[in-house]
Amino acid sequence: STDLTSTVGYDSIVQHLNDGRKNCKEFEDILKERAIIEEKYGKELINLSKKKPCGQTELNTLKRSLDVFKQQIDNVGQGHIQLAQTLREEAKKMEDFREKQKLHRKKIELIMEAIHKNRNLQYKKTMEVKQTCFCFLPYGALLYLFSLSHFWQLFLKLAQTKSALEDSDRSYQQSVITLEKIREEWQKEHIKACEFFETQECERINYFRNALWLHVNQLSQDCVQNDEKYEEIRKSLEMCSIEKDIDFFVNLRKTGSLAPAPVVYENYYNTERNATPVRSSVPVPISR
Repeated sequence: STDLTSTVGYDSIVQHLNDGRKNCKEFEDILKERAIIEEKYGKELINLSKKKPCGQTELNTLKRSLDVFKQQIDNVGQGHIQLAQTLREEAKKMEDFREKQKLHRKKIELIMEAIHKNRNLQYKKTMEVKQTCFCFLPYGALLYLFSLSHFWQLFLKLAQTKSALEDSDRSYQQSVITLEKIREEWQKEHIKACEFFETQECERINYFRNALWLHVNQLSQDCVQNDEKYEEIRKSLEMCSIEKDIDFFVNLRKTGSLAPAPVVYENYYNTERNATPVRSSVPVPISR
């Protein structure tokens, strides 16, 4: 700004930096909330795999597949809990980054605050001295305002006025010189502050971008790991054989390899006659 005492540009920069810090905080909060969700989800999956029965009476290959299924649910739950911890660590890194930038920026802001105050005070002082100088009328013009009888009295006053005017002028000149030195110092510090703030903003954008990229990679990696766990279930199901499970059940539960013999009628009243076999009308179960 052309106004020496204005801080509109500086204030705009500081506001932008504060907004950037706020944006980082919002992303940090998302990571923390996501961590809570992931941890809760992971614990629910683990409880589901341990407490909920699933195919307890199944046998052989299908039973093994169901065991793998439950174990991988537990592994997926553990993975979500680990992801929650990772997200908390990333949120802590973002918090540390924000606080580090805040501390470094605070030093610059204190310097700028002090130099702004000094500049404004000196500018106000200079303007007051300048106004004092302009309040004195040129001593020659006063000669025409009074009669000759008051000449000597007027001459004495004019001499005093001239001396005061010269003192005020010297004070004004010195104030201007001092103000100019302060203005030059302020301008140098302002440029240094802007360069520092620009560097910080570049670091913040780069850090924020990398943090977001890393977060997405973590989520993708979690999906890949989950898919690997689910692949174990698919592999186990590929090994599941209907024929083997049926044969396994038969071999496990079989009661023999021979069917019951036909029921023979025996004539107790005529033992001399040949016994004639009579088939039962009731179906005879055959066990393998």
